[in-house]
Parts: sequence; structure tokens; C-alpha cells
Amino acid sequence: MEVPQPRACRGRLAVLVLAALLTAGCMPASWGAGALLHPSRRSLSGLVPAGAREVAFTGAGGVHLKGWRLEPEGPRRGTFVYLHGSADNRASGLGAAARFRARGFEALLYDGRAHGASEGTACTYGFYEKQDLARALDLLPPGPVVVLGVSLGAAVALQAAADDPRLSAVVAVATFSDLRTVATERAPWVASQADIEAAFRLAEEQAAFQVEAVSPVAAAPRIRVPVLLVHGAEDHETPPAHSQRVFKALPGDKRLLLVPGAGHDDALSAEAWREIEEWVERVVPGGAS
Repeated sequence: MEVPQPRACRGRLAVLVLAALLTAGCMPASWGAGALLHPSRRSLSGLVPAGAREVAFTGAGGVHLKGWRLEPEGPRRGTFVYLHGSADNRASGLGAAARFRARGFEALLYDGRAHGASEGTACTYGFYEKQDLARALDLLPPGPVVVLGVSLGAAVALQAAADDPRLSAVVAVATFSDLRTVATERAPWVASQADIEAAFRLAEEQAAFQVEAVSPVAAAPRIRVPVLLVHGAEDHETPPAHSQRVFKALPGDKRLLLVPGAGHDDALSAEAWREIEEWVERVVPGGAS
């Protein structure tokens, strides 16, 4: 069985945001808000990994979310949680899960709201998703929890780490620094600021969230656990400056890995994985929990 590889944004957050801004500039704000809030759903295509147990739990606002749990290889050391990117699903985390399971981590992979097989119609880029992650953590036994998020998932992980003491370490791949910036910087010549603001306001009304509150860089000063930021040095969709801003705002144990030659979807190179695994060995104590 071919295991899908994690991608920083399958379907791409950048495409969704750019579509939102493009439509906001030439069509009613409802088009821009809709493109931002409603990413396409990527089917799981019947893929069920060997040894996986189906799990279901209720996220914020009563949204039902679905995922998989996979046992570790050998004595349990902790839990690995994978958070996928926009328009992606849990299956893209199987390769990462295999790496962590080999190091003694149970793996939890789930479809975010409005993605995959989970319920929900609106993606809020961390506003509700960080609460969903808290509900997912309720499923887990005590012990270290390492969260690896990709793009959208990275932003969710960072925002959650500021408030939930159960997280032990975060690997954030190709995060954005804040929703307003990642959206606005894409089309300064396509739509007026008034058009963009109108789309944002309508999106906030429709999904009952606040754009300004979606900000990993604002959450960063409250994060007290180790954070490894990974970003493609040639990422033109979410430039490395986003991770650099978050890195600067982090007060504690932190590392920024810029992957030479990598773009938005290919930052998790073999060399990057070697450094991630060495970092995990340093920040997460070994042995059964």
C-alpha cells in the first residue's frame, strides 16, 4: 500500500486564500468569504492502514470528527498527533506516524473540521480547530504529546500550544504567522483593501470567528514547550518570513530549520526528517510513560 506523504498544503491554503481575494476584488464579498471558509474535501479513498483503530470524537460546537489511532512499536513512550494542511486529510500523515511509532509513540491522526470524513462546513484556521485538538487530547492517556502540523495544521498546533499544557513539543511545518497577513499579502494589486476587508467581515459573520484572533505569532509568547519550525527556503506561497516572525516571538526552547531549495509542499526532506528525529530525541525523554 502506498502511503501518502505529508504536504504543506494539498489543494493549498495559498490557492484558497488567493481565490478568496481574487473573488473579493471582482465579485461580491460572499464569493471571497466562501472560498476562504470552504476548502475542498479530499476523499480518503477507502484507505485504512494496517493496525489502525477508528476513533470519533466531538469537537467545538458539536462538530463530529473522525480519525485513526495506531499503536507504537515497542514500549509506549508517548503520543504523536498529526494535523494536516488545508484541503488534505489524515492519510497524508501516515508516513510521519510510521517514523514516530518506530520511536515508541502511539499515533493519532484525524481529519480536521470541514475536511476528509469529519463534519463541519467552515475552516477557521485555528480559531475552533485548536479547541478540536483539545478534545482530541482528551482521548489520550497521560504522557508526552508531540504534535506535528503542516501549514494549516502547523498554525493550529502553535495556537493550541499557547493554552494547552498537555502538549510537550510542537513541530510546525510551513506555518503562517497570522491569517490576515497570509491572505492580504497575496494580492495587493488584485483587490482593494476595502474589498478584502468586506470578504473578511462576511467570513467572520458566516463562521462566527474572528480573523484577528487567528495568529500563531500572537500566541507564540505564551508557548512554554519546545518548538521546531520547519520551512522551505524557497516557499513562495507562505514565505519563510512567516516562520521567522513566529520564531522571533517564541520565548523558550526553539529552533528554526530553513530547508534549502524546498518550497511549500516539500520541506519535509530526508535531511529535515533526520533533524526532526534528532530534535525529538533531545526534547522528549525516552522510556515508557
